[in-house]
Amino acid sequence: MTVTTSSDANGNVSTATAQAVRETARESERQSRPAAPVTLAKALNTALADAMEASGDVVLFGEDIGTLGGVFRITDGLTARFGEHRCFDTPLAESGIVGMAVGMAMNGMRPVVEMQFDAFAYPALEQIFSHVAKMHNRTRGAVRLPMVIRIPYAGGIGGVEHHCDSSESYYAHTPGLKVYAPSTVADAYRMLREAIDSDDPVVFLEPKKLYWSKDAVDLDALRAAYDGGSRSGAPGTPHGAAQRAAQRTEGRAVVAREGTDATLIAYGPSVPTALAAAEAAAAEGRSLEVVDVRTIVPLDDETLCASVRKTGRAVVIAETPGFASVASEITARVQERCFHSLAAPVLRVTGFDVPYPAPKLEEYFLPSVDRILDAVDDLQWEA
Repeated sequence: MTVTTSSDANGNVSTATAQAVRETARESERQSRPAAPVTLAKALNTALADAMEASGDVVLFGEDIGTLGGVFRITDGLTARFGEHRCFDTPLAESGIVGMAVGMAMNGMRPVVEMQFDAFAYPALEQIFSHVAKMHNRTRGAVRLPMVIRIPYAGGIGGVEHHCDSSESYYAHTPGLKVYAPSTVADAYRMLREAIDSDDPVVFLEPKKLYWSKDAVDLDALRAAYDGGSRSGAPGTPHGAAQRAAQRTEGRAVVAREGTDATLIAYGPSVPTALAAAEAAAAEGRSLEVVDVRTIVPLDDETLCASVRKTGRAVVIAETPGFASVASEITARVQERCFHSLAAPVLRVTGFDVPYPAPKLEEYFLPSVDRILDAVDDLQWEA
């Protein structure tokens, strides 16, 4: 690397120039280092911290999220850093938690609340369905609710009932709510920042079994990119807004793996399973494309259908029971829009239509590589 410096008449390099040289050298060194593995939990924690740093209107609250840092430690260290007035514990009263968030959001704050487990959110459904989802419409657009409801959801952790539900269908069926379901470390960061920045209420579904999954992500670069290339106030700059718009995840599914023979459509915790199935299929000579939905609401029909039109076959994968589910809706939409391109009916691989089973049985309930490959085999391959 060549660095040009300036000096005075005595040959002394100026302080400003020396500082610039050091910063350039540090940046060059950072870019040359391989990205360290980062957990999805760390990405979420960093996103929350960055959002709180960017705006004093962002507050976090929920059960045990303060001193403890949450059951899954997603809010670890945030009370110590930002104070108890911005990250604090609440009573065990989910309806009250969401109701308080509604009042805060109506008065200009951006509350981020945590429902400790998926099924723990059910006592708050009346607040979510009757008020969170409807306030903007009820007031003819005069009142917005910029709030995020974080829900650790789905199975794969050996938990019992009320701790492993996939409840996305309830929220997706309710007009007025956005529903996000990240599956990767990078998307966890970007999507949570987007959710907090949104002026509409977002149900943010965090796949519990992926909390400790790791990916080689340059978290500093990801943060700088979201903030428009700077860590100091860039979200408010035109350049920062343009950066975020270009990298926006809302309403944009992504092709996680290219393929030609069939499309696997998944979201959240089912994406790694779909990728593992595609890898296994490749060993057998079959090319499967994997599409990560990312945001369930709004749904990116265009990307899903473009993939299915290319491959002619599709399997939709989700942990939720299949009846009247998000998987059902995706299947119907793909079937309607891609009918003349399909070589076989769209199939689903989901949880079974029973309450979530005991830990020793969950491996039989959840979509697996074998179940996905069995569905792919049933896609009418005969000429």
